[in-house]
Amino acid sequence: MSLHYDPVTITLHWITVVLIGLLWTIGQTIDFAPSGPLRVDYRSLHIVLGLLMAGVFFARFGWRMTRGRALPPEGNVWFARVASLVHWMLYVLIAITLVLGLANVWMRGDLIFNLFQVPSFDPSNQSLRRLIGGWHALAANAILIVVGLHAAAALMHHYVLRDGVLRRMLPMA
Repeated sequence: MSLHYDPVTITLHWITVVLIGLLWTIGQTIDFAPSGPLRVDYRSLHIVLGLLMAGVFFARFGWRMTRGRALPPEGNVWFARVASLVHWMLYVLIAITLVLGLANVWMRGDLIFNLFQVPSFDPSNQSLRRLIGGWHALAANAILIVVGLHAAAALMHHYVLRDGVLRRMLPMA
């Protein structure tokens, strides 16, 4: 049996990692962009990457539920259960963040690259707009925390336990 996940799973995993890093970074720095076209473009980039993340998420989840395969756990059954829980937490948090991001765009009525305007759901309801934006940010931060724990566990497997778990998700050489 191969010690690697299949190439589609590996590719979708690393695309997800890059997109989450970019989306979180842009989300944290949007307010530093000066008001005007630069901020519109920066926010638009965040929205477009969020839509790309939604596509990757559905592809990844669909692949995992149909043709992707889970590798049997190596060693401790407790580690396998925790890993499964963390993976499902990430799926749920990503889905929640994506839904809240779409709701946020709809509440804000964002201008996309100065090409078209997403109509605002309720322009006068600033409290709902702030609430959805806050939940979106909270969910995104929760993803980053769980991703950090996931990465720390992978590094622990690699450097402390030396059990090959991290190598399973690395692109094949």
